[in-house]
Amino acid sequence: KSGLDPGGAWHAWGMACLKAGNLSSAREKFNRCLKPPMDLNQLNHGSRLVQDVIQYLESTVKPILIADDDYFATLRELEATLRTRSLSLEMMCEGRIQHNSYYQECLFYLHSYGTNLAIISFYMRHDCMREALLHLLNKESPPEVFIEGIFIPSYETGKLHTLENLLETIDPGLESWGVYLIAACKYLQRKNYYHILYELQQFMKDHVRAAMTCIRFFTHDAKSYTELGGKQTWLLKIKDHLKVYLQEVSRSSGRKKMAFTFRKKMSATDVSRHINTVDLQMEVTKFLHRCETTGTSQMTGSSLPTLFGNNNMKMDVACKVILEGKNIEEGFGIAFRVLQDFQLEATEVYSKVAKQLVKQQKYSEIRQLLKCVNESGVAAKNDGDNIILNCLNESKNIPAEDLDNLIQDMDSDENKIQAYVMCNKLRSAYLVSVRQEKTRAVQLVQHVRQLAENSGDDVVKAICAQWL
Repeated sequence: KSGLDPGGAWHAWGMACLKAGNLSSAREKFNRCLKPPMDLNQLNHGSRLVQDVIQYLESTVKPILIADDDYFATLRELEATLRTRSLSLEMMCEGRIQHNSYYQECLFYLHSYGTNLAIISFYMRHDCMREALLHLLNKESPPEVFIEGIFIPSYETGKLHTLENLLETIDPGLESWGVYLIAACKYLQRKNYYHILYELQQFMKDHVRAAMTCIRFFTHDAKSYTELGGKQTWLLKIKDHLKVYLQEVSRSSGRKKMAFTFRKKMSATDVSRHINTVDLQMEVTKFLHRCETTGTSQMTGSSLPTLFGNNNMKMDVACKVILEGKNIEEGFGIAFRVLQDFQLEATEVYSKVAKQLVKQQKYSEIRQLLKCVNESGVAAKNDGDNIILNCLNESKNIPAEDLDNLIQDMDSDENKIQAYVMCNKLRSAYLVSVRQEKTRAVQLVQHVRQLAENSGDDVVKAICAQWL
């Protein structure tokens, strides 16, 4: 008469019937106020009213008393206990609780008015993980329901292995779980739970991704190559994963249909390239670890470069290897292989090294670097000259004798003249200019005379004028 919503009254009546143990009456009352959710896959446990019903049903069932207190249990309590045997006790004894009427009642309400997540969570609460997984598959629930309802509770309670065993029992190839497993990996990555992620990837036999996780274990938070020296087992694990992947690919290449659709794929060429990278990184690690231990290491940088980074980082590795040995020659061979394997811009790396040597005032080592570059057999004609010109650009404070030695080491007279001009050694520039072929010599001497005039060097200006 008053136009109020009768839902609350029906719910209260239904709860009263439940408490009185009249289950069929309760169903009828609840039918008038409970509604199934619009979306069964929403990430919650359904309406508050349904949750209240389930909570009551689960809490009503008392465990059978096993202690000596049995003697003090009243007759009515004992009778009630025997009638509604404990959910948890039946679980322990029989591994199933389907025979319990209260359990069946919970399932009735959950299937009629609950979400898939609520049903799955109920199964998980009562150690029925298999039923939870089958329900997930049956209803084709989205990955979020798997993560929220099954995966998180499994690893939080230390039952990840149980979950893995069940996934394999239900589908030995794991194909039907692919989308859920990939979602679980992404979730773990977002959370930075890399140890659980690695364990899961190994279970999935997803060797390429497992190798990538090992790379992270190797490089993450390392501050020195001494630290990386102690983490070399991860490099061996990367190689193992990649080799196993190669074997599996070659085994399955004969079959028409390639299985493992959810596992990361990679061409055999790429895998072999990555194995080479790991081998080279091992060599770099051993070399730089030794340099740091013996105290020859001098470079310090904000981040530690490895060959698993981008090209700029790989170039930093090459520079580090050349600079940190006892002398330039010691690390040049490894650095040269890094440059060759990754097809990096060699001249840029050599110039970077040379500039660093100028800062450290190791001028004789720049000459040793040029010797190594020339002997490498792949240097272009002007590479050595360009390295010296880059050094001169960088620093005007090189001592006169060292400066002359460096310029004398240049191949091309034109570059020598350019170098002398850069250092304002106009007399030396004039002396090299006059040795050139006549027409070119005239142009060069005219240029030197002009520079002398601009800088007020009357002596060189006069010499040039006289020659001309």
